Amino acid sequence: MSAQLQPQHADWPSMRRAWVEAEELGVDCLFDWDHFFPLRGDPDGPHFEGLAVLAAMAEVTERVEIGSLVFSVGYRNPDYLADAMRTVDHISGGRAILGIGAGWKQRDYDEYGYEFGTVRDRLDALEQALPRIERRWQRLNPPPLRDRIPILIGGGGVKRTLKLVARHADIWHAFGNVDVFREKSAILDEHCAAEGRDPTTIERCWAVGSTTGNGYDALRDAGVTHMTVGLTGSASGYDLGPLRELLEWRDAL
Repeated sequence: MSAQLQPQHADWPSMRRAWVEAEELGVDCLFDWDHFFPLRGDPDGPHFEGLAVLAAMAEVTERVEIGSLVFSVGYRNPDYLADAMRTVDHISGGRAILGIGAGWKQRDYDEYGYEFGTVRDRLDALEQALPRIERRWQRLNPPPLRDRIPILIGGGGVKRTLKLVARHADIWHAFGNVDVFREKSAILDEHCAAEGRDPTTIERCWAVGSTTGNGYDALRDAGVTHMTVGLTGSASGYDLGPLRELLEWRDAL
């Protein structure tokens, strides 16, 4: 079970405290995100850059796996991103996860001078990036500490994104209700069959809100193996209550 501690609307000390506290609570993974401006609240409020945040998170924590939900391929050169994540893997002692997706927030692209293009353009870029990342990891000196840094692909597009998950990912992450999960998970299984891959080798990771144990139960029964809860910052820091709720449900199983 994981938390996405969104690097928005909070100061740096509050963010750092939240990472440490979440790890102490027993979370399995910590994620940030890859945006340049807040997605909720004041759109010009305080915000920090995701890759630098991960490096700091790696230094501060000791046990949890760390990654982003998710890096946008549209403004992350694939070879550079592979190198940066290899570095984060070493900083963390082998705990890095590469979360990556096609990107979707146009303001991030426009204000930082990247070409937004079409959905097709961004999916083309993702398809081209994944083998480049895998090749770069094989060439780096020193190599990643893990034999393979796990790749998490975010998104639920059934025609292309899930095909890329079947071909490259160790973890698939998306969101929606339990019916959405069942439908898209079944399609992912079909893509795995076409690729000659065992679908059970892909972890099914799903975003959840503050809900009841029955809601978590339904997702687990449908096949979700990893749940993430998103937490935003504020002037008073991070409210970890929804994370505590999720971890209490996990620990009661």
